[in-house]
Amino acid sequence: MVPNTVRDLNYQLKQLCKNNRDGSFGTQVQRERMLTLMANQLHALGYRRMEARSLRPKHIEALTKHWLQSGVAAATMKNRMAAIRWWAGKVNKQNVVARSNDHYGLPRRQYSSGASKATNIENDQLERITDPHVRVSLELQRAFGLRREEAIKIQPALADRGETLRLKPSWTKGGREREIPIRNGEQRKLLANSKTLAGNGSLIPSHKSYVQQLRLYEGQCIRAGLSRMHGLRHAYAQGRFAELTGFESPAAGGPNRSELTNEQRALDKRARAVISNELGHNREAITVVYLGR
Repeated sequence: MVPNTVRDLNYQLKQLCKNNRDGSFGTQVQRERMLTLMANQLHALGYRRMEARSLRPKHIEALTKHWLQSGVAAATMKNRMAAIRWWAGKVNKQNVVARSNDHYGLPRRQYSSGASKATNIENDQLERITDPHVRVSLELQRAFGLRREEAIKIQPALADRGETLRLKPSWTKGGREREIPIRNGEQRKLLANSKTLAGNGSLIPSHKSYVQQLRLYEGQCIRAGLSRMHGLRHAYAQGRFAELTGFESPAAGGPNRSELTNEQRALDKRARAVISNELGHNREAITVVYLGR
């Protein structure tokens, strides 16, 4: 029985998330938070007796209008719309949501090409990390451009395919399998060390859960004075760009697109496609975030 203090919509959306574990752990947490917020907003907007299956076009119109009036960022609205479409799909109400966000007048996300967000970790900084599993996860992020969750969940013995590192869908954001080339001796040495540490398992010790290891990772980074570790992916992308093209990306101080020759533009385009796939995005536009334009 649902407690009287819990509104039906909030409870049902929470159960919907609990019973449908789609995507990575981080994606699941973010989705549940967004749906809880939307349930609260709908209640505040006057929709007091809603259930998960009572989703209608008017509810989506009310939410998007509210977001626009509140000045919510374009990227945030895009993520919320993805959560709404997930909700609608789970209750067989796909048709109540317009196919394009343009229908609701939502602005399209603009990818900034401003200052570089690349971060690097020197070996002396890594020595401040006392947990060996966390240290190897950080090294894998630096060497292969992995996301934090991927670098924690990875099973090195299973991922190492000789010439490539293959990431299973259950380790990745959005459940997209991908391969990253193993290009040099340092990467090979790191993988050997990773396999020695993890054995046939992951970089989560057998007596811990993912959440426990994530909290340890965060605490170790804070105590070591490390922050913005997502910037390791930016550094990987910029390094790969220079390797593939022979010149630096705009974010790393290289020439802008308008300054490139036709031959350089062709190299730029091919490199961005490769890097997009290696980072797990599969769309060239996102590389502007990492490389600039």
